Amino acid sequence: MQRSIFVCRIFIEMTEPMDRRNFLKKASSFALLTAGAATGVSRVFAHAPLSGTKGETDKVGDKLQPNEKMEYRRLGKLDVSAIGLGCLPMVGYYGGKYDKREMIALIRRAYDKGVTFFDTAEVYGPHTSEEWVGEAVAPFRDKIRIGTKFGFGVEEGKPTTLNSRPDHIRRAVDGSLKRLRTDHIDLYQVHNPSMEQLDTVIGEGGALEALLEAKAAGKIGHIGLTAHSTAVFERALNLDWVETIMFPYNIVENQGDGLIRKCQEKNVGFIAMKPLAGGAIENGTLALRYVCSNPAVTVVIPGMAEVSELEENIKACSDAAPLTEAELAEIEQIRHQLGTNFCRRCNYCAPCTVGISIPSAFLFAGYLERYNLADWAKDRYGSMAVKASACVGCGKCETRCPYHLPIREMLKKVAEEFGE
Repeated sequence: MQRSIFVCRIFIEMTEPMDRRNFLKKASSFALLTAGAATGVSRVFAHAPLSGTKGETDKVGDKLQPNEKMEYRRLGKLDVSAIGLGCLPMVGYYGGKYDKREMIALIRRAYDKGVTFFDTAEVYGPHTSEEWVGEAVAPFRDKIRIGTKFGFGVEEGKPTTLNSRPDHIRRAVDGSLKRLRTDHIDLYQVHNPSMEQLDTVIGEGGALEALLEAKAAGKIGHIGLTAHSTAVFERALNLDWVETIMFPYNIVENQGDGLIRKCQEKNVGFIAMKPLAGGAIENGTLALRYVCSNPAVTVVIPGMAEVSELEENIKACSDAAPLTEAELAEIEQIRHQLGTNFCRRCNYCAPCTVGISIPSAFLFAGYLERYNLADWAKDRYGSMAVKASACVGCGKCETRCPYHLPIREMLKKVAEEFGE
């Protein structure tokens, strides 16, 4: 009887919005349960903290007290766990609705497991992610590191418009401090600037002026930058005020390999984002093992919204064994399957002129093409208020896409695949 109830629960959850990894995981669970199968052995970390990390103090914050089973690394001048918690998915950015209490419990569970780096941004929500992180970490604020980001006009009610003016930065810093319930931000990052926007940041009267002012006042401890472009990445490496760089790195996106090694040589901390390529890679364990096998990666920040994901991801990052021949073969298969023209669901293409949820359209097409979930994909695509066929070809989305995807052609293909 209990098993039947659980199966029903999974079936109900599968009808709710969720990201691709969770859907596949729950779909697999449903199949296993109906077949009468059973799973489950988890492992604990075998790594000890790196020498010199325990008890060290940064200019901002008190002593860290690492979990003895977690590996800790030096991110610029900050001590952090080898795996951090990406706090974007938990606010429903990729679909689904998450309970605040459950997400706060997730963050605290991550801390209990030894995670000491929490990644958020003012634009996530907007504001919601920072608020939840701030409430969750309040009991142990001095034992962890918070990285947040600025660059969008959230404080002015324009969350899709980039803004790096000094007056905005001052408001953004104070807003983040309030939401995070803290008197300092450990790592404050310029959020995905273009080359032109980076000129504005470092130019006379630009954001750098306000950043250095906030740092001198003790409001921020360290300054970093996030990027989706190798050109911006390379330029950031030559800016002496940039202490950390965040960039996509995964099985199918290794274009930054050389620059990541330069980060290591220059003692610039490297944060690997999108380790599952925005959810395009189904095998999350393999994806994380691949990223964590690179010694130049300081910390990886998979987005998580469930305790089960947390447990799986920590387990994957703790496995220091070399990649097997079978895993290397699967990596090549994934690269062949995905190529480079796929949506990472960063949503920088938004807003669409006619209201198409572009990442959702590509997500459902992925279900249709790759995961043998055609009926589910057709049902979900059919429920979209504005479908791919509504594209008017204005091209504005393509000018905003950091991956330079041919979105108009891709939307046309989606419409054809769904028989529009």
